[in-house]
Amino acid sequence: MTKIGFLFPGQASQKVGMGKAFFEDSSFAQEAFLQADEILGFKISQLCFEGPEDELKLTYNTQPALLIVSYIVSSLLGINPGLAAGHSLGEYSALVAAGALAYTDAVALVHRRGKYMQEAVPVGVGAMAAILGAEYEVVEKGIKGVKDGVVEIANWNSRDQIVIAGHKQAVEEAISIIAPPRAVKLPVSAPFHCRLMQSAAEKLAYDLDHVEFRDLSFPLISYVDARIIPTVEQARDALKRLVSSSVLWFGSMEVFMEEKIAATVELGSGMVLSGLMKRISRSWSQRPQILNVEDPESLSRTLQTLGI
Repeated sequence: MTKIGFLFPGQASQKVGMGKAFFEDSSFAQEAFLQADEILGFKISQLCFEGPEDELKLTYNTQPALLIVSYIVSSLLGINPGLAAGHSLGEYSALVAAGALAYTDAVALVHRRGKYMQEAVPVGVGAMAAILGAEYEVVEKGIKGVKDGVVEIANWNSRDQIVIAGHKQAVEEAISIIAPPRAVKLPVSAPFHCRLMQSAAEKLAYDLDHVEFRDLSFPLISYVDARIIPTVEQARDALKRLVSSSVLWFGSMEVFMEEKIAATVELGSGMVLSGLMKRISRSWSQRPQILNVEDPESLSRTLQTLGI
């Protein structure tokens, strides 16, 4: 059987309308959204389906929204992968799919996580930007030249796609110094995965110590170390470090290569991780088949392609 790898998206993959087609097509999806509405005390379902976009991209809304849709997709897909990885918030989605975290616990947890992250840096003070076409060493050297404020490498997504985060002015200065072929500001409401998130990490650590973790039903890479997590306690420890640590996505996908993953499936809103996989796997001797599921049509197509 084809060795399959699951990819769970993180922030910047959200979009108005996410999950709506599943809600209209599946009683399971309806129940999942209604459960989340009750847990959160507001209609996250309506926010996903109708927006407004500005509210959906607030991190304490984005995080549960993405987790809900990924949970629905993984449940309806109905298979366990040979390996999985989640990008930023997606690591929570992966842990839910692997049975390590209960869905209801995770919805509440990531909503609080989002609040902690938003409270750490007021809206408008921080920023994140994707640096495209410049390699890691160039970006690293550029941010060291910033004179005022915090700016750090937040995501190492591929060989030539690196995200920086920090104070808004520092991020803008870094872009000016690096002068990459292209730079794109990300649609997020806070500067994640840098030391400005330390207060959020400390609050979240307490919550994580009071949530039950169970054994994983399939292997999972934690992007904070770019290696497979062998135990649930290591999974808990990784989640504590994720908020203020860099996303080592490029290194995590190299593990997919080493493990000879023949097909990847992105589970949830958008195709950001599928696009990254196309870029990363260009140099692999055997490139994986790249699939995604974000609605009933793509679910059916993926199951057919995989022969399930």
